[in-house]
Amino acid sequence: MPQASNQGSLLVVDDDRPLLEAMADYLRSLGHRTETASTCDEAIARMKEYPFDAVICDVNLPDKDGFELLEWATQAVPDTQVILLTGFGTIDSAVEAIRLGAFDYLTKPIIDDELNFSIRRALGQRQIVSENKNLREQLHQRFGLGNIVGHDYRMLKMFDLIESVADTRTTVLVLGESGTGKTMTARAIHQMSNRRDKPFVEVACGALPDSLLESELFGHVAGSFTGATHDKMGKFLQASGGTIFLDEIGTSSANLQVKLLRVLQDREFEPVGGNKTHKVDVRMILATNLDLEEAVRKGEFRQDLYYRINVVTLTQPPLRERMSDIPLLADHYLKDFIEQTGKHVTGFSHQAIELMQRYRWPGNVRELVNVIERAVVLSKSPVIGPNDLPEALRRDDPLSDFGGRLSNVGGNNLKSALATPERQLILDALESNGWNRQGTADTLGINRTTLYKKMKKYGISFEQQLMS
Repeated sequence: MPQASNQGSLLVVDDDRPLLEAMADYLRSLGHRTETASTCDEAIARMKEYPFDAVICDVNLPDKDGFELLEWATQAVPDTQVILLTGFGTIDSAVEAIRLGAFDYLTKPIIDDELNFSIRRALGQRQIVSENKNLREQLHQRFGLGNIVGHDYRMLKMFDLIESVADTRTTVLVLGESGTGKTMTARAIHQMSNRRDKPFVEVACGALPDSLLESELFGHVAGSFTGATHDKMGKFLQASGGTIFLDEIGTSSANLQVKLLRVLQDREFEPVGGNKTHKVDVRMILATNLDLEEAVRKGEFRQDLYYRINVVTLTQPPLRERMSDIPLLADHYLKDFIEQTGKHVTGFSHQAIELMQRYRWPGNVRELVNVIERAVVLSKSPVIGPNDLPEALRRDDPLSDFGGRLSNVGGNNLKSALATPERQLILDALESNGWNRQGTADTLGINRTTLYKKMKKYGISFEQQLMS
């Protein structure tokens, strides 16, 4: 990597020893780390040992020519810029050099300023390439599959499906309660696809009234309605070549559903108030927290559109059904907020993790993220304890969940009423751990023998799970 915007590590290759040393001394005087080689093989050996930013190489060498070094470099060290030198350059040879991947092609005698300018450009290009590569890696880290945390068996099945469908054009429907991470999943699908370098456009369909949503998606022409003073490009055109993510698709109107069906079938549409048909190449990902099958039965959602979008369905499990993931998620988001705030927090106490695993998380992962951020900000100790968590988590959840039920029974039925939430907690833990007994026992903080006894007591069996 360059030490600064105008300095870097260079290799000069030439069999003319006086010229070689003169160029090397000049480049060193400019602050570049400069090494030399006299043959193609020697240069390649050096380039295998050290990642040079740029190589300045004579075309005519004793063993092989500079074009062979260029060909090797474009395959083996593509981030290294190659500048070729020749004593009898022609336009044809310069064009061929650039076609084969050379950054520049200079003729001898070498003018210092010309060489300096070419190297500065090469280092600038190298820096841009490096920054773009880092940006792509950051995007993948932020939005790629690695950012969806979970080792619950439901999550692992979802990961497999995402990887299978990502690099296709197939429409994907993401189902799940609010806050489960549907947007993150949509971004991961896009980031893992061959469209990753094209736009990812997100539209929250439930946040806009129908009249504005249609204009937002398809654009409009000037004068098509009051306030439309100029033409507007819609989100579908903005997403061309990439991915459009329509969140809360279940709230769309009947009129909008007709237009969406046409886009899915024919990949074309007209803007609001216009008659020009636009063709568009987009991959569509849709999400909803509604039961679309029920909406179809009620006549609230078009059956043909439902069949069209229900090609591949991903279901985001609610957090309460993946309790074994809570320590993993808590640790993941804790690191994020430590980095953001600079607070010296090392982790969670065992009691805090237990409270988080007993809570039902109506707001799912989104609520968990808010709880972690609050705990990091408010904690006065390196270890986050129960008192750093919101009051809702510190309540006795099983009792609070079934408080209404308990108030309706007599004292002699208290034992049976308390058994109901315990049985449900065990079922939830078994489901979350894929019916793995040891994992379930660890999640519940009991040993396997105790778990077996309680499963027998409440009539919970593995065969029951297979039949369900």
